[in-house]
Amino acid sequence: MKLNSIVPNFSAETTQGSIDFYKWQKDTWVVLFSHPADFTPVCTTELGRLAVHIPHFEKRNTKLLALSVDQLTDHVNWVNDIKSYCPDILGDFPYPIVADPDRTLAVQLGMIDEDSRNKPEEANTVRALYIISPDHRLRLSMHYPTSTGRNVDEILRVIDSLQLVDQKPQIVTPANWMPGDKVMIVPSVKEEDIPNLFPKGVERVSMPSGRNYVRTTTDY
Repeated sequence: MKLNSIVPNFSAETTQGSIDFYKWQKDTWVVLFSHPADFTPVCTTELGRLAVHIPHFEKRNTKLLALSVDQLTDHVNWVNDIKSYCPDILGDFPYPIVADPDRTLAVQLGMIDEDSRNKPEEANTVRALYIISPDHRLRLSMHYPTSTGRNVDEILRVIDSLQLVDQKPQIVTPANWMPGDKVMIVPSVKEEDIPNLFPKGVERVSMPSGRNYVRTTTDY
């Protein structure tokens, strides 16, 4: 699972029925993420907060798909606990959870840590998260240990960054960037092309090296 590699198609049983991943994805982005186990505290908070934020993902043309190595019946029962813990989840649980009890997908997608890879009885998934573009390519990956919960705002932030630079490949987003902040112009953009690409203006930062590579703009 290297960046920009094609995520292979797969079939799976989920809390919303059987899916063929490519057909289910259609022309959307996907956040595919694993959690160590059902009926565990940190995972309950993660899946709950993601469910609450589903309108923000939908606004970004992004679907959510969870996965763990538990049985489908456990997923179904656990969803009731998640909804009880997060009462602001309205209606049905908004995204499917894949059941992968034989760990086939978890191994294929690199969601099991190295120590547990060859120990099926211990091989729970880590907190892996993949952002997949509509062409089925892996655009970003995050791997957290089982002890650390993920930040939903960060997931939304990186989706915004990926989608923005796809629309305007002459820019990149700096550290701590949020939508509306200044972006940076890639060094390969020539100075003579900047007025046409960024007619609202560009700021240049003078560096001790004398190299002109820090150029920022809000023109996007």
